[in-house]
Order: sequence, then structure tokens, then C-alpha cells
Amino acid sequence: MKVVLQNLTKIFPSRNKKSGEEVVAVNDFTFEIPDGKLIGLLGPSGCGKSTTLYMISGLQKPTGGKIFFGDDDVTELPTESRGVGLVFQNYALYPHMTVKQNILFPLQNLKGADKMSKAEMLKRATEAAKLVQIDNLMERKPSELSGGQQQRVAIARALVKMPRVLLLDEPLSNLDARLRLQTREEIRRIQRETGITTIFVTHDQEEAMSISDMIVVMKLGVLQQIGAPQEVYDDPHNLFVAKFLGTPPINVFEGAVSGGKLIIGEQAVLDVPGVADQDVYVGIRPEGFIPEENGPMTCNLSSVEVMGRDSSLVTTHTASLNPLVRSIIDSDIKVDPAAETVNFSLKPHKVFIFNKETEDRIYFEVN
Repeated sequence: MKVVLQNLTKIFPSRNKKSGEEVVAVNDFTFEIPDGKLIGLLGPSGCGKSTTLYMISGLQKPTGGKIFFGDDDVTELPTESRGVGLVFQNYALYPHMTVKQNILFPLQNLKGADKMSKAEMLKRATEAAKLVQIDNLMERKPSELSGGQQQRVAIARALVKMPRVLLLDEPLSNLDARLRLQTREEIRRIQRETGITTIFVTHDQEEAMSISDMIVVMKLGVLQQIGAPQEVYDDPHNLFVAKFLGTPPINVFEGAVSGGKLIIGEQAVLDVPGVADQDVYVGIRPEGFIPEENGPMTCNLSSVEVMGRDSSLVTTHTASLNPLVRSIIDSDIKVDPAAETVNFSLKPHKVFIFNKETEDRIYFEVN
């Protein structure tokens, strides 16, 4: 099911009666979610991603704009009429019911032409439980389950209605690191097997990038960038997106362009043909550094951290906006940990220049 958001806006009244200043949670959001894809809504807390999800589900009414499922305008439809499955952050399971009863519950509330027989409901619930691999836990209650198992029950309950759209609100945030990894892989598997259009809300960029077909990056209710995860990582449109994606995070420096050269500190580190002379911010991905004896960029070496196939060089630079500069290099490249400085050349496609006022990307030709 294709989902289309047109100029979607949500404004909350001010909590401060004196100021009367309204809060714009989502601002003129326009986006088309292709049929059968898994989309990650990504951004820091307060960016409007959960509010967007709740408007799609019908739990919150937009202040402006429209929501379409396929060609159907569902903006004014109540939640129960939209055909959505919603999985909350806290699972929201009924503690006094067994797993089977929790999964059956949405079907038992169907009325009219949608009403099902007991045999049909049980068959549908069993299929949903098998899909998320909890069919051997049907007689247990939520208190007897692990966090990961409870999450699977919540997903099965959302899937049992065979929704047109599946909505997941921070579904992994309550799980430990191992379960997060396992469960996100399960979500991807389930989505592929069912083909249900799925919208996944998270503030964890690693989660979003690992399982999403496309990611939507938001900041303060405003859409920043849409694209395939690797494309957004490789081609950030502004400094916010560049800083938000990547582990370790991108290294940011104050710099300048002069005569077609990129200057960091007092060193010309890269040719940037066609860029006008100006002060800029410079973002360099950790994998964008190449240690070279006569490299044009010099950093003060703090430590060398060997991590198996890779090594992390921890350095400092007077122009860096980060306390430490991290560069990831192949562990076969040996750097003397006792050295005071290390010189780098830079991979041009891993270097991004941003306007110092707008923080928008300034593009240059990469040879």
C-alpha cells in the first residue's frame, strides 16, 4: 500500500499560557512512501517523527495537509477504519491475557462483514505467531516472556489483522544490545515475507540504516533528506544530516576556501575547483583519512586503537569542532603510537564542505 503525505502539519498549543507560542511539531511534510517498502523515520528526540507516525495511524489529527493510502484520502478516517497495525515502544500487551489471547484480541473486536468465526481467528492468530516465531509460547502470559518475546507478541498482534500499513514506534528501545540486533533482523525478515508497507520510527541511525529501504531524516519537524541509507550517508545535503549519520560520527572542522584550495588551519588539504572563496565548515568521514608521510594535513596523535581489521587513530587539531578527531584505517597500515604527529591525505569523496551560515552543502568536483 502506497502512503502519501501532502503538506502534513501538526501544531500543538503552547504549554506556556503567558507566551502563547504554539509548537510546530511537523512542518509542511510532503513525502511518498512506496508500496511494500520499509521506511525509517529518523531524527533526534523532539524532531516530530512519532507525531508523524501517530497522524498516519489516526491517533492524532493533522492541523493541515492530507494523508492518502493508495488513492484513498484517510485524513479524517478513525484509526480502526484505516487498516493500520501499530506497535508501541512499551509493547502495550494485556498482562492478564495469554499470548494467544493478546494476538486474538483485535480479531475478536471485528464487527459486521469483517467478523470472523472462532476457527478463522485461531488460524489467523497461529499464522501470525509462526511468522514471528512464538507459536510455542501461546499459553504463556507477558510476565513469563523476555523483552524480545514480548516485542514479537506485539508485532504478531499488529499483523494478525493483515493491515495495509504497519507502524512501529521505537520498537527496539527497551531491548538490550544483543536483542536489539536480533529483533531488528527479525523485523526486516517479517516485512519482506509479508510485503506490508512498514514505517519504522527510531532515533538510532544504525538501526534505521541497517534495515530500511529508505530513510527520512527529520529535524525540528522539518524534512531534511530522503533516500536510500547509503546514498544519504555518502551525499548529505546539510551539516545536520552529515553529523547525524555515521559511527564514529563525522569529524567537523572550521575551514576556508581560497583560490580553489580547501584550507584547514594553515594547511591547504584539498583542491576544490569551482568553489568561491569563503569561510566554511568541513566534514571528513573517519574513513576519509589516509596516513601518508608527506600528507597535506597534520594532526597531533593521541593514541592508536587496534580493533582487529581496522585501527582507530585518535588525534587532535586546533581547527576541529570535535574534542577528538577519529580516523579509521586498515590495521595493515602501521602508525607509530609514540609519534607526536601524523600526516594525512584525504579521500575527496569523503570530504564535505558546508556554508557557514546556512550549513547547506557546497558541492565541488571530485576527480
